[in-house]
Amino acid sequence: MSRPRRSNDWGFPRWRGYGSASEAATVRICDRHLCDEPGNCPAPKSPNSPDRWYFCEKHAAEYNSKWDYFEGLDKEEAEARAQSEERANAGYAESQHYGWAGSGDGSRSRDEVRALELFGLTADADFDAVKKAWRAKAKEVHPDVKPGDAEAAKAFQAYSLAYEVLRAAEERREWKG
Repeated sequence: MSRPRRSNDWGFPRWRGYGSASEAATVRICDRHLCDEPGNCPAPKSPNSPDRWYFCEKHAAEYNSKWDYFEGLDKEEAEARAQSEERANAGYAESQHYGWAGSGDGSRSRDEVRALELFGLTADADFDAVKKAWRAKAKEVHPDVKPGDAEAAKAFQAYSLAYEVLRAAEERREWKG
């Protein structure tokens, strides 16, 4: 057996340049036409396809703004897929409190987004806007205002539940921050 050779990297000064042993790193360029930024963000070329585009952060945000994961599926298939993915990702929910992102950038749960849609608000709405929308909607369909109206009572329950979902989420965010 031969003895390993001694490295020239011991002591000071170093006997070779820093990084001279490492090879050149390949950088993938953004797939968007005329963009020279590094393409670090993969994006699917079509639903359920393994092929990917690679965009810079700016173009990935533009590409994903209208992306619909459930495109081409009927309502039952979409709900089944959503439930299976929530079940598969349930282990990651525990680490959710380590997130640093703010509202409107994917940090809201599906239930929160549905509640905001019920109030007619966008995903980046703050809690003051939620309170204002809740009060306005509740005044319209409150059982005291419309006694005996089953549809109004059902709508009031839906608004109440949506408000509770958003209030609990806001309390969790305040507790974290």
